[in-house]
Amino acid sequence: MLGRAVEALGGTEREGQVAMAEAVAAAMTDERHLLVQAGTGTGKSLGYLVPALVHDQRVVVATATLALQHQLVERDLPRLVEAVKDVAGVDTSFAVLKGRSNYACLHRIREGVPDDQGVLVDVPQGSMAKTVLQLRSWAEEEAESGGSGERDHAPRHTDREWRQVSVGHRDCLGATKCPFGQECFVELAREKAHRSHLVVTNHSLLAIDAVEGVPMIPDYDVAVVDEAHELVARVTQAATDELAPSDVERAARRSQRHVEGAEADDLADAADTLRDAMAEARAGRFDPVPTELADALALVRDAARACLSAYPRAEKSEGGGAGEPDAGLAQAKGSVQEVFTTAERMAAGSTADVLWLSEGGERMPPRLHVAPLQVWGQMRDKLLTDKTVVLTSATLMLGGDFDTIAGSVGLKPSERVAGEVERDRTETVLPWTGLDVGSPFDYARQGIRYVARHLPPPGRDGLGPAQLAEITELVDAADGRALGLFSSRRAAEAAAAHVRAELPHLTTLAQGDAQLPELAAQFVGDPHTVLFGTLSLWQGLDVPGDTCQLVLIDRIPFPRPDDPLMSARQKAADAAGGNGFMQVAATHAALLLAQGAGRLIRTTSDRGVVAVLDPRLATARYGSFLLSSLPPMWTTTDPAVVRKALARLAASAASEAR
Repeated sequence: MLGRAVEALGGTEREGQVAMAEAVAAAMTDERHLLVQAGTGTGKSLGYLVPALVHDQRVVVATATLALQHQLVERDLPRLVEAVKDVAGVDTSFAVLKGRSNYACLHRIREGVPDDQGVLVDVPQGSMAKTVLQLRSWAEEEAESGGSGERDHAPRHTDREWRQVSVGHRDCLGATKCPFGQECFVELAREKAHRSHLVVTNHSLLAIDAVEGVPMIPDYDVAVVDEAHELVARVTQAATDELAPSDVERAARRSQRHVEGAEADDLADAADTLRDAMAEARAGRFDPVPTELADALALVRDAARACLSAYPRAEKSEGGGAGEPDAGLAQAKGSVQEVFTTAERMAAGSTADVLWLSEGGERMPPRLHVAPLQVWGQMRDKLLTDKTVVLTSATLMLGGDFDTIAGSVGLKPSERVAGEVERDRTETVLPWTGLDVGSPFDYARQGIRYVARHLPPPGRDGLGPAQLAEITELVDAADGRALGLFSSRRAAEAAAAHVRAELPHLTTLAQGDAQLPELAAQFVGDPHTVLFGTLSLWQGLDVPGDTCQLVLIDRIPFPRPDDPLMSARQKAADAAGGNGFMQVAATHAALLLAQGAGRLIRTTSDRGVVAVLDPRLATARYGSFLLSSLPPMWTTTDPAVVRKALARLAASAASEAR
């Protein structure tokens, strides 16, 4: 069956892909967790989709990015279904589930949405009105034709314009209260998912459903987590709450129309108290929480609770009979409920949570954030204990083994098994296996890993003259064709400015000069182009071919020392008798380094150099851990060797272009 699927997708069957499919099928059958590292080019999506279709119960596939989700739903699955449609006993039904805000909301489109005072507002005026009207017309056409109402299929628009035709969970009336509940795109997507054998969703919805206990996905037997190196970060993000005085004020204003007593005014006063306490507090992680801030949070919590209690029990629309939903009341009450829930969590001061204050900026005022200190316990208890989970990515082995990633999601190194075992889900032992199916790429022949050992260690002041000179020499040797991955926007911009001045014959782009898709298109279109940027380029850019023959990494991407969550996790690991630096900071750096280095070799014909300008990779004790997490390229510390190799590659590419 795998062979038929590969042929239908126009590919060739690979040894690693076959090994992966067999391992995934065995894990599903034996109810045993599996971590499988499958390098770029392995064809790992078919390696789990084929066993998922054959499995006798529903399977959920969760991705980290909408791009991969789109690839699975729009390309891989339709072709796979066509290839195996004649195979007896195979249920090829599939559906996609996304977060609520990814679908158009018919209630908002047809009835408007209450503003802060509960008054329904109509289509906005000005330049965005035309686009919003187009989106409304599109949504009505989708409803009439049975379309999905997904944002991916909508006319071109901005985030701000899309918010005029969609809602988040807070402002949703719910299917039973909404007059358009039977047509609701979200509800129809859920109904389709209940009828489907395979459900494609994202890490966040998987976390909300399994870890938070909010039913979002129909019951399933197996979860396949693609891009699994992102899972912990996405689960953490889904479990993170924020609160600002403006949130409290907004809830208070929206309540004034519905609450007869002084409770809404008391909530507004609590917002002022919170603002004063936040103004006195220093940005960063609180350990412990200042007394004034703790008192303010308790005041907001209590005021929000009282305001909720003051809401009328029967939700009636003005002039309407009982049972007709008042959208203003329902959504205003929902905003107060969210304030109460978040303030209660922050005021609790749980050691399982980390609370911090962001600095804010010109357009973004300071906000309070609360996130779980760890998520592995929740994932173990609420996901891994009940379901069989397959985790896959091109980057799952850090330091040469799976233990780090396994531990981060709740699997213990001692539970790893080599052979077949019978699994009893009532036991506390959760057996798992790890498999590296390799890569179709010959990294030792296709790539050079260069560590600039002769450079001074990076300092806090950004790039120094030696680093800037090294970058310029490497880019010059490559005649462009360089992707620069930097630890900060300031470093990327400084490098771009220096290269523009020193190498004016090349086109040098910096992240922020235009939207990322536009920058990527320009980078691909002209080989004599250099693109410098930060985190979104480390993981989200796929540029195979001669376009990219040099990947520059300015420094080991350790988390910032003042990162609230990372510093708290590092401190907790030290307190538990572990090595916080290695368990948290080095692991974070290893993942990013592996992802960054992975930008270079995307096909079997790619050639190039990954240049790390941080000598600590070669000199520090933790360097071996980081190096063993990278693709096994030929390694050197000689800059002359690297420049000559880049020059040869550039000359070869130019010759082929002619």
